[in-house]
Amino acid sequence: MQPKNRLNTNEAKVNTNIGRVRARPFRLLDDYVTLQHGSGGKASAALVEQVFFDAYGNEILGQGGDSGLFAADAVVKAAAASAHGGARLAMSTDSYVVNPIEFPGGNIGDLAVNGTINDLAVAGARPLALTASFILEEGLEIATLRRIVASMRTAADAAGVSIVAGDTKVVPKGAGDQVYITTAGVGVVSSDYAGAATAGSVYANIEVGDRILVSGPIADHGMAVMLARGDLALAAPIESDTRAVNGLVEALLEAAPGTRWMRDATRGGLGTVANELARGTGFGVVLDDESIAVREMTRGACDMLGIDPLYVANEGTFVAVVPAEQSEAALSALHAAGASEARDIGSIEDEPAASVVLVTGFGGTRMVDMLVGDPLPRIC
Repeated sequence: MQPKNRLNTNEAKVNTNIGRVRARPFRLLDDYVTLQHGSGGKASAALVEQVFFDAYGNEILGQGGDSGLFAADAVVKAAAASAHGGARLAMSTDSYVVNPIEFPGGNIGDLAVNGTINDLAVAGARPLALTASFILEEGLEIATLRRIVASMRTAADAAGVSIVAGDTKVVPKGAGDQVYITTAGVGVVSSDYAGAATAGSVYANIEVGDRILVSGPIADHGMAVMLARGDLALAAPIESDTRAVNGLVEALLEAAPGTRWMRDATRGGLGTVANELARGTGFGVVLDDESIAVREMTRGACDMLGIDPLYVANEGTFVAVVPAEQSEAALSALHAAGASEARDIGSIEDEPAASVVLVTGFGGTRMVDMLVGDPLPRIC
């Protein structure tokens, strides 16, 4: 009979050896998503390991826990760098159901990453990390999913952030439309940004005489997706403008520290954002039609379909309100940062109160009302 301590020693050796075992990764042999990929078993593990982990591959995701754990020193550094002291966290989440899931200039994956990064950026936040949740329809090609996931990694890398956690669910064929993605993000806001209100309204600092800037041409994304659906007898080389704008926002805030307000012009386009601005401030928003950049092909497609480009979605274009004395510096900074077609498109005025007016090239004016209905569903 072995002594008790000898038995304990052997047990310890066995446990140590078990701890050293490295399980071989599961092999993903399927060409299409099946219901088993949402079961939580071997098929699920294979999909996660061979598609998501393989593409995103970072230390935080590799922890393998139910949450991604990352150091909070970025918050501390942002607080120390703030002229007024203190820093705040910004959080955002959004879901993407765009149809088709791949279109000229992008796909649902980079759209999801860029969209959440942009929501954080226009809040004055420096994005830190993202999460991604997938609802997959049975029958989706694994190759298509790989392309989408790879584009998400590329977009995240370009913006300097990591995807640190996620989830995957599978629904039966016919219960979804290939793939839906929900992304959430967290970032750090320096209290230097005047538009990052902690109480009251984000419009509180806007004043009459402020200038309105747009970071680039409008309507490219919505028209690119619309034409990619293939149900219109119309073809044009229009690509989505989907991209992250956090670098542009950083350049803007450095050049124009008095920036009052920012918003990305997604669903509803520039016209809807301008109306939100007018209603939020109670002031008039006066836009100059000839200063608003619309690419020739995009404008032509809008004209043929009877759609006003002011109401068409953008995914890499934002609107900012800056003090008049800082507008030239702001535009120069945007141009230098890569937004070569950024424009000063208008101003904040006393009248017409809580309304938007467009000054045309002929010197006339027309009211720009809030969008009624959605002429371009499932654009993002």
